[in-house]
Amino acid sequence: MQTTSWIPFWPDAASSFAWQVDYLYIYLILVSVAFSIPIVVAIFVFGIKFHEKEKYATPDEIHGSIVLETVWSIIPFMVSMTIFLGGAIVYYNQYRLPDDGMNVYVVGKQWMWKMQHETGQREINELHVPVGTNIKITMTTEDVLHSFFIPAFRTKIDAVPGRYTYLWFNATKPGKYHLFCAEYCGLNHSGMGGYVYVMEKDDFAAWQSGNVSGQTPIEQGRDLFENKLGCASCHAGGPQQRGAKLEGIFGHDVKLVGGQTVLADEAYIRDSILNPGAKIVEGYQPIMPTFKGQVTEEQLLSLVAYIKSLSGVTGTTTTPAAAPATAKPVAPTASPAANRTNGNANAPAGGSNVNK
Repeated sequence: MQTTSWIPFWPDAASSFAWQVDYLYIYLILVSVAFSIPIVVAIFVFGIKFHEKEKYATPDEIHGSIVLETVWSIIPFMVSMTIFLGGAIVYYNQYRLPDDGMNVYVVGKQWMWKMQHETGQREINELHVPVGTNIKITMTTEDVLHSFFIPAFRTKIDAVPGRYTYLWFNATKPGKYHLFCAEYCGLNHSGMGGYVYVMEKDDFAAWQSGNVSGQTPIEQGRDLFENKLGCASCHAGGPQQRGAKLEGIFGHDVKLVGGQTVLADEAYIRDSILNPGAKIVEGYQPIMPTFKGQVTEEQLLSLVAYIKSLSGVTGTTTTPAAAPATAKPVAPTASPAANRTNGNANAPAGGSNVNK
């Protein structure tokens, strides 16, 4: 016998803030019903009661009511403010990244999701995470706009070409949950999905140890920086250093040629790699070539992770301990990857805009 699979009317609520989203939607539905039904009923009642009985009749003059006009102004205003405040609280809780947690790098591509854990494990269209743990995702895309959507967690964020976006969640119930692309991205958009596996912490540790990890993002970035891209030749440090210093810059202001300053966040690092001539660091010459088209989004993520590690930051979305509160990246617009023309492992990306 063939069974039919139905989409649940109300999906599982499996994240720490899912209940807040549900309550807000329930409130919006109740408000809509409370306003819609009386308005529709009034239309029919008034339509019947005041229908035209005499052609060209002169209606009675109505002068209005201060009380009525005050009431129908104050009540909608109060309702609108409660909706605004509720939405603001939910948004703040959903998109303000926690200080601690497990970092995962995600790259969208027609038509798949490529995941990498900070410990090196890679997955495609699947993401294994431990229950009760803050998971922080740093995301970008190699081609078109995608949208990372996990209905059971009540969270969604767009993956935008040329920038980094951030999402976090804390899964509260072990299980297998659907992952979708919620933005039409081409012919096979409907097939761009997968699953998030929420595991007990012991089970996740066993899964992690059973999946031999390759290089971590920081290790991959170090290899690119020191060996494959030649960044060390300009950023190695010492009296002959030609590229800007990278150690300790993340989360701090960098002074540029012309007197301007810019925060050295992930977007700045990425821009310095891809467009090194845009923001030249004071005291350095614009000698760094662009690496646009020479590195993939995954390599950019690794380079950014490595350059951040030079400032003591081992996670993609955390703020360096020495950095001021304003240094915390909220949702940078571009993927970070520090300028690297020819750099050394110890030296930050050099001759480009960010670091030059």
